[in-house]
Amino acid sequence: MSDPRALPAVVLVTGTGTGVGKTVATAALAALVRARGSTVAVVKPAQTGVGPGEPGDVDEVRRLVGDDIETHELVRLLDPLSPEAAARRRGIDLPPVAALARRVRDLTAVADVVLVEGAGGLLVRLDSRAGTLADLGTALRYAGTSCGVVLVAAAGLGTLSTAALTAEALAARSVPLLGVVVGAWPVEPGLAETENLVDLPRVTGAPLWGRIPEGSGRMPREQFLAAAPGWFDIT
Repeated sequence: MSDPRALPAVVLVTGTGTGVGKTVATAALAALVRARGSTVAVVKPAQTGVGPGEPGDVDEVRRLVGDDIETHELVRLLDPLSPEAAARRRGIDLPPVAALARRVRDLTAVADVVLVEGAGGLLVRLDSRAGTLADLGTALRYAGTSCGVVLVAAAGLGTLSTAALTAEALAARSVPLLGVVVGAWPVEPGLAETENLVDLPRVTGAPLWGRIPEGSGRMPREQFLAAAPGWFDIT
């Protein structure tokens, strides 16, 4: 990529765990892509813990970024578990990651950047055959689609080991870790938070792409869209 700020065709958004701010980070990345004049689509391969008619993660992205943004929720499962476990409890056979890769590749024909928000961490199983978000990245790259991962990290103590393990798992699969984003940066960071800004790039080998202020998901849309590009330093 000649432009150092350029993103690959597909960006997989994973986290150091659940509740670290992946959805708000995905929305902020979508806002950034749009602010640069590019088109974006957002995919949620499996939404769990949400019933029929209830808003899911893609609805939150639309609320923050705009109702006109293209979003796709491929599977919805009621139980608040990993996709594989939630599907198993209900006797549902989830489609393989290879099928998901084809859906995502099709979207690259209509959007400059496709953001894929995973469930929990990198190796959470997304299908009934033990396929993960890391496997999706491998499948896309094998098919010739440019792809990389953004890791959304918790701000405080306990995040470094999981971040390092995520980076090692991606390196073993030759899937690039593009950058690390702190998903909820506190108003008054403590010692662990400030030191993690130094240590997250060191343990992952990837640049710190930004910090999303805590509570950003509660912003009105106009305020969110205006602020989000400034949360990133992708150079």
